Amino acid sequence: MAGTSATTEQIPVRALGGPTALFEYGGLRFLTDPTFDPPREYRVPGGRLTKVAPSRAAPDDLGRIDVVLLSHDEHPDNLDDAGRALLADVPLTLTTLGGGRRLGNGAKGLADWEPVELDRPGGGTVTVTGVPAVHGPGTREEVEPITGQVVGFVLTGDGLPTIYVSGDNASLDLVGQIAERFGPVDTAILFAGAPRFTVLFDNALIVLDSAQAAEAATILGARRVVPVHYDGWAHFTEGRDELLAAFTAAGLADRLDFGDPR
Repeated sequence: MAGTSATTEQIPVRALGGPTALFEYGGLRFLTDPTFDPPREYRVPGGRLTKVAPSRAAPDDLGRIDVVLLSHDEHPDNLDDAGRALLADVPLTLTTLGGGRRLGNGAKGLADWEPVELDRPGGGTVTVTGVPAVHGPGTREEVEPITGQVVGFVLTGDGLPTIYVSGDNASLDLVGQIAERFGPVDTAILFAGAPRFTVLFDNALIVLDSAQAAEAATILGARRVVPVHYDGWAHFTEGRDELLAAFTAAGLADRLDFGDPR
C-alpha cells in the first residue's frame, strides 16, 4: 500500500560519519548504526576493516537517544566498541532477529514487514516497520551465510513524513518492494559507498554504489536522500564526489542532502 505524507516538513538529519546518523521524529530521537571509535583497524574473518577518520560527534555530545536503528550487529563498521557501550544507555534497539537475541536486554529483532509502535512524548505513536535488506549480490539464502542478516526500517506516523533507512542493502529489487508498500517516501537515508572485497562475492558490491543510490531514490520517489556509509572507512570505494556526480547525472542533485555536520 502506498504511503502518504500529511506534511511537507523536512526532518533535520545529522550525518555523523560512516553509517551513523541522528534525527528526531515524532518527538523521539533516533540514531542509526552507532560507530564512534577513533580510527583503528579491526580484524574480521578473511581480513580487516580500517576506520580512517573520526566520527563528527562523540556519544556524550548527542543528548538523549530514545531508539537505535541497527541494521546489523555483526560488523564493526556498523556497530563498534563505543557503539556497543552506547546501547546500554538506550531504552530500545531495533535490529535483526539474530541481533535481538545476541544483544539481549533493550534489543528487539524485527522480521520483514513487522511493525512496532512507539509512544510519542506528546501523545500518539510512531510506527517503525522492519523491511528487507540483503548485504551482497544474490538471494538472502546465498548471501546471509557469508555476511549475515541485515534489516532496514520505515518510519511512519500521523502528520509525519515517511522515512526509510536502508541499512546495508545491495538489492534494488527489495527497494522496489518497499516502494510498493510505503512510497513515495519523504526522506531516504541510504547506505552507499560501493564497498567491495576481493574475498567476498568475486568483488561484487555488498551495498549500493552511487548510481544505484540515485536509482533507489527514483524507485522510492524520495523527496530527499541523505547518504550515509560512504565516508570514514577504507573499504568504501565511492564517496561524496561520486554520489554528487551520480545524482546530478540522474537529475536528482536537488534531492541530495549530505546532512548537517554541526
